[in-house]
Amino acid sequence: MRIRHLPDNLVNQIAAGEVIERPAAAVKELVENAIDADARRIDIDIREGGKSLISIRDDGMGMSPEDLEACVERHATSKLPNEDLLNLDHLGFRGEALPSVGAVSRLTITSRARDEEDAWELKVDGGNKYALKPAAHAEGTTVTVRDLFYATPARLKFLKSDQAEYSAVKDVVIRLALAYPDISFRLANNGNTVLSVTAAHGQLFERRLERIGQLIGSDFPENALEINAEREGVRLTGFAGLPTLHRGTAKHQYLFVNGRPVKDKLLGGALRAAYMDVLARDRYPTAVLFVELPKKYVDVNVHPAKT
Repeated sequence: MRIRHLPDNLVNQIAAGEVIERPAAAVKELVENAIDADARRIDIDIREGGKSLISIRDDGMGMSPEDLEACVERHATSKLPNEDLLNLDHLGFRGEALPSVGAVSRLTITSRARDEEDAWELKVDGGNKYALKPAAHAEGTTVTVRDLFYATPARLKFLKSDQAEYSAVKDVVIRLALAYPDISFRLANNGNTVLSVTAAHGQLFERRLERIGQLIGSDFPENALEINAEREGVRLTGFAGLPTLHRGTAKHQYLFVNGRPVKDKLLGGALRAAYMDVLARDRYPTAVLFVELPKKYVDVNVHPAKT
């Protein structure tokens, strides 16, 4: 068989599998877009764990018709003004999230740019883009994803139960809400609000403390040690739970690097090693830790999930 070029729609579907492997990944990418758009409130609605519906509505800066057309094209982004991948100021930068979602679902984006009177709607169905049309919308953007992976049925087989996918979505939202306490978040599953937090106020430490109380419980800071240390340009802040506040999994370890939620074996291993003498081997410490260091030392491009 001769080597041939793959059609664009197939290339997009293959690439989508690297970026969007489950509903939680789609929610993460879309909420990060809303955060990058300077949103102060983000509403997330899902059904069937995100399999049949994901809706993300924000009050951010919105998009012009030209940007709306471009945002579903692969590798089109407003967040990477030059070739420097080591000094990124945004969560997203590759320009792959919306094209990837549009390649495997029925995607609708409705947006109105700030200070503009008109809103516009764009639809993408399994990679097929339709013409822009006028719409009604407040300033900001709503992204609606229906029938995720309908265009790639094989991917559907690997999804877990609705409850498991919902739990993964909720975990993503909690981590992003912890990282950005100055933004209000609401998550609804099958029409029922399961998480709702208002923007916290005060200094950064006070905002983080308020958000931790909103999401993890006000008793967590009371049963944890406050961490505030700096060495060689690396700063570590947050809370580490007392040994009595242990869990059966590492799920309640929330780690952030420069405001980005991460799951890092090195950081997780260091945290567990610190508790080695006071916890049984099958127990895990709880912690909310923020690492801040020069951007040039963080390569967020090392993995498609940027975590």
